[in-house]
Amino acid sequence: MPFLLWNCTASLPIKGVPKSGTYQKKLATKVIGAHRSYLLHVPNNYNPKEKVPLVVVIHGAFSTPKQMEEESGFSHIADRENILVAYPAGAYGLFGFFQHWNAGHCCGKAANDHIDDVGFLESVIEDIRQHFMVDDTRIYMVGFSNGGMLTYRFAAERTHLLAAAAPMAATLGGQASSDEPLWITPKPKGPLPLIIFHARDDPSVPYEGGGSSGKGGDRKYVSVAESVDFGVQNNRCAPEPKVEMLLDGRVMKSTWFDPLGRNDIILYTIEDWGHKWPGKFFSDRLGKSDPLQGFNAGDLIWDFFKKYSRFQRNNP
Repeated sequence: MPFLLWNCTASLPIKGVPKSGTYQKKLATKVIGAHRSYLLHVPNNYNPKEKVPLVVVIHGAFSTPKQMEEESGFSHIADRENILVAYPAGAYGLFGFFQHWNAGHCCGKAANDHIDDVGFLESVIEDIRQHFMVDDTRIYMVGFSNGGMLTYRFAAERTHLLAAAAPMAATLGGQASSDEPLWITPKPKGPLPLIIFHARDDPSVPYEGGGSSGKGGDRKYVSVAESVDFGVQNNRCAPEPKVEMLLDGRVMKSTWFDPLGRNDIILYTIEDWGHKWPGKFFSDRLGKSDPLQGFNAGDLIWDFFKKYSRFQRNNP
């Protein structure tokens, strides 16, 4: 269970270089009297004298950092690629459950109470930078569902901190209810490469936008197409994408190229996948004849991320 897994995680040592593994770190910031926290995975070959990339992976609503670590597989990627990976914890949890984020238009109490989750994520990055050798030009963010919505928001409001971002099963705007105004992620401070994943049959955050058939209520979301177009215009990419059909047509890869090659946008549209992380945690359970067996978004994301740094993005 997430609560038990979370509480079995060792605390990050205050001094010295920790051994490879995943640790918990609490920050001074509190919400309802509880310290905000994150998990950090230190890779097998971490050398405190060499700068390494940092990937921040954000869980969805009512999930946990430990569950995100397991489902995303990013700690395995970290050990292979020698990168640091942080898994922040959302505000408002109960016994380790029900943690969620204020992504502007979603979700729940965190949004209603205007919790500063953008500021919190910035604090997580800064805390890691103070204790580890982070390559400041190679900080990336991945988010799923409500965490993907926060990824869109952070990428817009703190563009200068990231080299690239990967929202998954998320869109960048919506309405909390019919009585609330439409909320859209603010215009980013500059261009930013994006790699996006979304299932066409997602019942929670509909691909075509509108209400959620999976969760009910009158909450509405903008479409994936609107979210992608927002990024295409911001990055000044070519208006028409290159389209590739993969895995017997179960995955459509659409790429909008930046003419300078520094801020491309890729959208992976997945058929018959629903609302879950598109990775080996789930795809390895499929039958051997299923085209999506072994499909792993984590590897695709890292292959995309490692092409970009803030220095390359901002300089000809």
